[in-house]
Amino acid sequence: MPGPSAERPFGALLTAMVTPMTDDGALDLDAAARLAVHLLDSGHDGLVVNGTTGEAPTTSDQEKADLVRAVVEAVDGRGVVLAGAGSYDTRHAVGLARQAAAAGADGLLAVTPYYSRPSQDGVVAHLTAVADATDLPVMLYDVPARTGLRLDPDSLRRLGEHPRITAVKDATEDPAAALRRIDDTGLAWYCGDDAMLLPFLSVGAVGLVSMAGHLVGDELAHVIALAEGGEPVRAREVFRSALPAIDVICGSRNGALRSKLALTLLGLIPSAAMRLPQLPAGEAEIAEVRAALAVALGHR
Repeated sequence: MPGPSAERPFGALLTAMVTPMTDDGALDLDAAARLAVHLLDSGHDGLVVNGTTGEAPTTSDQEKADLVRAVVEAVDGRGVVLAGAGSYDTRHAVGLARQAAAAGADGLLAVTPYYSRPSQDGVVAHLTAVADATDLPVMLYDVPARTGLRLDPDSLRRLGEHPRITAVKDATEDPAAALRRIDDTGLAWYCGDDAMLLPFLSVGAVGLVSMAGHLVGDELAHVIALAEGGEPVRAREVFRSALPAIDVICGSRNGALRSKLALTLLGLIPSAAMRLPQLPAGEAEIAEVRAALAVALGHR
């Protein structure tokens, strides 16, 4: 995989990384550093920290900064580190962006403001303020299932004119709309849903921000390279082999919990602890994930 470029500013494969915690709920920065290195050794061009999968709503601003520093130090220039700068309070989002830049992040992931459901003009103003806050490149995050709103075509065109807004993480499950908006905006498009990778690649997406990459990064990177190289049949075959792992992580609609649980069962992080309001997996779910992992990773 060629890594970042003008057409693919954040590389091809990034995983929205979990935030490892100790059993008592404290951040485990050593485990985060080890996991970051493992992911870079497994097909990744970069990582997203302090996102939804990283339980950003439950971590303090100081913890977010500490996590960025730990991961940046561990990565040591080998991959891109994007930091989430998401809030429904624009002033807070701007502060998170500046803090991430000071901690060494290579770019920002800026989600549309959630809960408040502002107008499209308000959304554009919010995201522009985040992009204006630092010199870092920005990936917009459009995820209407979580935020209650969707970026409309005009908003994307306007945001695409900003010199630091370079990409979109699209979790709308709407590749036909992505086809139109890629052409309209000139932004680099990243699929934001593992299961939708092939359709999004077919309409011009350049990469994936993944959850299942915690388990099958090499395979997903291979799928992207094959699709780009004009081998769609082989890309489908490799993607099919990754589907069981995608089902393990994404099938429950709680990717953070499933990712942490799977990583713990594989010995890649020491604890699957999460913070409320997320509850830990029960015995039945642990058994289900253990059995699914045996199937999903049995071919490796």
